[in-house]
Amino acid sequence: MPTKRNEPIASWNDGDTIEGFALLSRKERRQDRNGNTFLDLVLTDASGSIAGKVWSDSPALEGDYSAHSFVAVRGQVKDYRGQLQVSVQRCREATETDREHGFEEALLVPTTHEDIGDLYNRLERMLEKRLQHPLLRRLGVETLATHGRDLREHPAAKSIHHAYRGGLLEHTVSMAELALAVAAHYPKLDSDLLLLGVLFHDLGKLDELGAMPANDYTRPGRLVGHIVLGRDMLRERCAAIEGFPADLQLHLEHLVLSHHGQFEFGSPVLPMTPEALALAFIDNLDSKLAQLWQAGEQGGGMQYLRSFGRFVLLPENPADENEDETGAEQAQLTL
Repeated sequence: MPTKRNEPIASWNDGDTIEGFALLSRKERRQDRNGNTFLDLVLTDASGSIAGKVWSDSPALEGDYSAHSFVAVRGQVKDYRGQLQVSVQRCREATETDREHGFEEALLVPTTHEDIGDLYNRLERMLEKRLQHPLLRRLGVETLATHGRDLREHPAAKSIHHAYRGGLLEHTVSMAELALAVAAHYPKLDSDLLLLGVLFHDLGKLDELGAMPANDYTRPGRLVGHIVLGRDMLRERCAAIEGFPADLQLHLEHLVLSHHGQFEFGSPVLPMTPEALALAFIDNLDSKLAQLWQAGEQGGGMQYLRSFGRFVLLPENPADENEDETGAEQAQLTL
């Protein structure tokens, strides 16, 4: 079987020998049961990610490459307990000369499959057209004007859900559209408060996480966390609007602080209003489905998801019959 060269991770299959470039999302040194050192890696590109192992007999074990860097890699894809992983044989940091062999950062940064411009326009229209209270509309529009550029680029998480460029915007828009549908079904809900709760609920992640490709926790992120950081952003934006009603601000703060829904999920307080309860369920639904579909991109069937703590049944994702098979014709890397 010919070596797959510079083909997206999503196209890798059991038994493939692969060679190309990836973003090294994780690199951890560990020991097996026999005390032998190995490296636990996660390789990523715009199409998805895959676990990698550098065993004790691999020349890549002592290679000079670090997490959050772009690497040139060669290895063998294997099925391990129903999930694909790469046994890495060679790995090094990518260099400028690798551009002659297909190295391009934009192809290696995980990015939403949706159009970021379209997502942004949908959010902008919702805030401008669907918010009825004048001060709440101003709060939403001015918040997007202040944080919109970062929101377009940021991931929604380090690894669990929407952990890619544009992920936070995708998650926010999905939740906002769902929130409006829920509010239409339950007209007693205050749709203005619910929509702004969606906008602010994860906005603190702009300060909690670094932008792609690093996507790692900042010092404020670790010491304070996105929930409190988001509440502080809300207070800052409300303070910029003279005469903003204290009762509305308090309710909005409660939405941000309670959106994780349970103490064990890191929520400082539990949802105590209908809008807060609805927001917590909407957030949980959108994030959980995103996790399932992301796992499904790695293959269907029964899979154990650590974040769920159980096995889940995922639909089969048939391979693209028109997949380009030109990888074997590309120039071979020096590894």
